[in-house]
Amino acid sequence: MTVPDYYLDRKVCIFGMGYVGLTLATVMADVGFDVLGLEIREDVLLSLLAGNPHFFEPGLTERLRKNIEKGSMHFEKNLPADSRTNVYIITVGTPLDAKKKPRMDMVESVSREVSKHLKEGDLVVMRSTVKIGTTQNIVKPILNASGVSYDLAFCPERTLEGQALEELRHLPQIVGGVTPQATVRATQLFQFITSTVVRVRDAETAEMIKLVDNAQRDVQFAYSNEVARMCDAVGISAAEVIRAGKLGYPRTNLPMPGPVGGPCLEKDSHILADGLRELGITPDITVAARSLNERLPDDVVGRFAGILRKIDNFPEHPVISLMGIAFKGRPATDDLRGTMARPIFYALQKYFPHAYFRGYDPVVSQKDIRAFGLEACDTIEKAVKGANLVLILNNHAQFGSMPIETLAGMLARPGFFYDFWNNFVDADLQFPAGTGYIALGSHGIATITPLQEFAFSHATEDPGVLQMETP
Repeated sequence: MTVPDYYLDRKVCIFGMGYVGLTLATVMADVGFDVLGLEIREDVLLSLLAGNPHFFEPGLTERLRKNIEKGSMHFEKNLPADSRTNVYIITVGTPLDAKKKPRMDMVESVSREVSKHLKEGDLVVMRSTVKIGTTQNIVKPILNASGVSYDLAFCPERTLEGQALEELRHLPQIVGGVTPQATVRATQLFQFITSTVVRVRDAETAEMIKLVDNAQRDVQFAYSNEVARMCDAVGISAAEVIRAGKLGYPRTNLPMPGPVGGPCLEKDSHILADGLRELGITPDITVAARSLNERLPDDVVGRFAGILRKIDNFPEHPVISLMGIAFKGRPATDDLRGTMARPIFYALQKYFPHAYFRGYDPVVSQKDIRAFGLEACDTIEKAVKGANLVLILNNHAQFGSMPIETLAGMLARPGFFYDFWNNFVDADLQFPAGTGYIALGSHGIATITPLQEFAFSHATEDPGVLQMETP
């Protein structure tokens, strides 16, 4: 559906050209809205004015440039005084502070800016992920200072990075207005983008839906990681337990274990918990799941470091390669916000203080990899060659399809792959002597091919650790 010229709400201003704001702006321009994107970061603004997105998203560059060329997308640092906008959409970030409490200062700042420009009958849409009650208790009082009547609704972003442009057109859009009139008006706006709009009774319900959706995923992944811990202790494979347990059995759908991060999952459980604590409620399962997922890097690195310490000739100054620096690999992204590669890197530095570190990612630029604190490699082969330890940190398809047995021949001796994503079945691997494969949740049955002069066996005192014995 294309926005007709007579539609009164066709001029839209979006605050914040981050991932959420820019993808929404592009899709709205695609369907006929006249979109003004506001961005205070000078480097990002200059990049957008040149038609270049500042992050990777399939198809975004072409569509951004097309919309700029046809005049449906514009960018400014500040809202012009003569702006004829009558729809304001707030998409600024709500990061956590050092105490893992959500920061609402950017939402408050933008709300004050909107209030200065608000005209009689304008529509304001909150899209940032916020604490329960933020729309009603923080944004609304600030906007009320304008002294004009307006409509206010909360309409959460729900897209997956790497698929946002497509999902914005097909996923159901949740709409919760502060008033019934605001709900109807925001519904009409989003019906030009997607065919399915789900109206809920108020803004608080819409806020809760966004947070519960992501917290539920965090909890589910946390249980998979707990299964991995349990299987390590027992001495069995978590991958086999999960794969075999759900094969043809519809009541089990547990995902594989792995690092849980990203710009949403790392913070939304904290945002949910923080808002509920103000109401005297602690969401115990949600908090416990987030804590388990945050402990995973140090816990796992500490455990497999114990395995490697049992090998007498594992070097004091190992070469360690991190493969997969972005927070996820499927769909592919170059987003480093909330990437679990960072706490895993910190844990590696703690347990291997004299190591030399490399990094590789199929999408993340070498400049960003170097800024991460790693020597940047431009191929998997360069990352693997001569390494004592190679870690697979995200689930990019390239890692699951790589010829790992051939690559193992390029490792130093001793040399190992540690796979956080269980891309391979360890029992099927034929590695050269002196190399090995260890996967998350399978420490107790780690596949380590003996060096010529040594044989590896399970330590009797600790089923999760391997020790080396002379023949």
